[in-house]
Amino acid sequence: MNSLRITVWGENVHEHTNAKVNGIYPRGMHTTIAEGLSKYLPAARVTTATLQEPEHGLTAERLRDTDVLTWWGHKAHDQVADEVARRVQARVLEGMGLIVLHSGHYSKVFRLLMGTTCSLTWREADERERVWVCNPGHPIARGIDRFFELPMEEMYGEPFAVPAPEEQVFISWFEGGEVFRSGCCWRRGNGSIFYFRPGHETYPTYHDDNVRRVIANAAEWARPRGAWVDSCPNVTASAEKISPK
Repeated sequence: MNSLRITVWGENVHEHTNAKVNGIYPRGMHTTIAEGLSKYLPAARVTTATLQEPEHGLTAERLRDTDVLTWWGHKAHDQVADEVARRVQARVLEGMGLIVLHSGHYSKVFRLLMGTTCSLTWREADERERVWVCNPGHPIARGIDRFFELPMEEMYGEPFAVPAPEEQVFISWFEGGEVFRSGCCWRRGNGSIFYFRPGHETYPTYHDDNVRRVIANAAEWARPRGAWVDSCPNVTASAEKISPK
């Protein structure tokens, strides 16, 4: 099997505008996420791209060379060019895997692929999050115990305005009593999509080994299973016709 090619996309805004975020992720959240992927998938080719690069680092050529794309965005969803969002959507339909992290639920890319608002409820109150494994046989849950905890996270709560997940891997509980579908899988066209909830920028979530393992497992799960390009060709009838009875 060919080496997995992963592109880690990060908005890379909070790290330059918020001293607390910069202290946790001095080289950017995207770099920390990439380091976690490299730790658990040492044979993979992991690279990063950010909003500030030309075409946000997601040229057609770059996406053609990407098997799985991870996406973290929050403050600058509206700054992502519509053309780039549609380009990513097209590549997912062709077969590229997509892992959407935390506030990426409101990204143009995720909303295009879900076809819904992807809204939810939220509260930032330094609450403990317990992430329960509700599908222990799923490959994304490999190596994870019955649950793991993050001592402080932003709360996300239901209703989560997405289509019903095709597979549910994790569900989260928060100290305020809310629960949330925090690990959801879908297929769109030939592509596999995984949404993973943890990852608020003011907490060291992407340094957590359980979170890193989940993202690495998801990258392997989302590996392309085939390739298909939507070209809508005009075709002629086959040379061998079936004679009527």
